[in-house]
Amino acid sequence: MVLLHTAVLAGAALEVIFLRRPFIPPLAVAMFAVFLAANVVRWWVIRTLGEHWNVQVMDSTRLGVVTTGPFRYVRHPNYAAVFTEMLALPLIHTAWITAMAGAVAHIGVLTQRLATEERVLFANPDYRAAMTGKPRFLPGLF
Repeated sequence: MVLLHTAVLAGAALEVIFLRRPFIPPLAVAMFAVFLAANVVRWWVIRTLGEHWNVQVMDSTRLGVVTTGPFRYVRHPNYAAVFTEMLALPLIHTAWITAMAGAVAHIGVLTQRLATEERVLFANPDYRAAMTGKPRFLPGLF
């Protein structure tokens, strides 16, 4: 995922420079606010997870199942936050091609990672009991 995020940032810079994207202050302000909000959610996730926090797919449910913080509402708030960050960041500088291409690539990566992660997590009966029926990313949507 780090490689994908680096590619999005590089792509945005190249798009802005070579395609001479205009800087649109209202769009920049709105996307910066979205970017900051996504960062707040991501740090809320990290703080809530505490010793569970890890960047690798692993079964941390032996430490217990986290159902507080943003996990009260969704199973994967971090992925939603990171996706939002990577969508909003290029749009601060009107790099809409990079934002869309990055979103499509991110969906592909997340689809594979979530299939693996949920297979591991849902193997734990406590996790399954706590998270079955909760949406993955956004309360009330999906």
